Amino acid sequence: MSLLCYNKGCGQRFDSDKNADDSCTYHPGVPVFHDALKGWSCCKRRTTDFSDFLSIAGCTKGPHNKERPPEPVKPDVKTSGEKKALDDLKPKFNEYVIQAPKPLELIQRPSADEPIARLQQKISSSLKQALEKLKLSEVEEPEKKEEESDEVKIGTSCKNGGCTKTFSGPGSNEETCMYHSGFPIFHEGMKYWSCCKRKTSDFNTFLSQEGCTRGNHLWKKEDTGKKIVPCRFDWHQTGSQVMISVYAKNSIPELSFVEGNSTKLNIHIIFEGEKEFQQNISLWGVIDVNNSVMNMMATKIEIAMKKAEPMTWARLDLPPVKVQPAEKKDDAVEDLED
Repeated sequence: MSLLCYNKGCGQRFDSDKNADDSCTYHPGVPVFHDALKGWSCCKRRTTDFSDFLSIAGCTKGPHNKERPPEPVKPDVKTSGEKKALDDLKPKFNEYVIQAPKPLELIQRPSADEPIARLQQKISSSLKQALEKLKLSEVEEPEKKEEESDEVKIGTSCKNGGCTKTFSGPGSNEETCMYHSGFPIFHEGMKYWSCCKRKTSDFNTFLSQEGCTRGNHLWKKEDTGKKIVPCRFDWHQTGSQVMISVYAKNSIPELSFVEGNSTKLNIHIIFEGEKEFQQNISLWGVIDVNNSVMNMMATKIEIAMKKAEPMTWARLDLPPVKVQPAEKKDDAVEDLED
């Protein structure tokens, strides 16, 4: 009976009778995410692509592990055990009736077809210095292009997000690939894929989530000049603003922009020379585009959106409206009504 290995970076099935001391190649460390770079604490390789991070080969040999990692322990909430009488809990002062202020009138949601305008762009000194260094290095170092063959090597990992299969021969091309068609989201300690949104706080559980889309394996990514890649981004809010942080290093101001209207935002970023990030968001709330800013820094881009009304947003994006088909009346009922 084949068992699933729970060592980080492995995810393969094995036979317990053939589990040698060097059967498994895995990562003994923990995942590290810093300044849009992803890697493992046990080895030095870093990447900005989440799919490449998942396909980083292990750095340690050992036996396969069939033990599932324990779930994170939730802290126990304990009470003191003392119960006070209801009268003791009442305030010991005279009560005064204070008239509450009139509630603010909600702004009617504008149409999504309003004219699109670009947000003001501010470039930090750190980004200017980083781009100057890159220009100097491009002048000093000649371009080196390596010819890549179309042959797929044995052991190559599938580049589709969430797939842990490796190429073992021509038969691997006939297998069905179960992968995530969306991109990973890390927000307020929760980890999930945008395509299926099964949220978890444990990173190992996130990595082991089975894909929600069927397709073919992707052994090699095509090089088409500009590479559209996912970027880690998160958001938070204050009383007057909603902040979106996109972790893209060395973005190019001349080719990057953020545009939108009161209820829609389009993000287009070119970074690290040839990488491209695009994201279109139907906003949950209403913003003031004229007072919103795109702040460009060396390690990330912050989009500061001014709220049009002082209210707390329940989420960043507005979920699509589900249209229910109208029920058709029976012919017999229509005849009776006539």
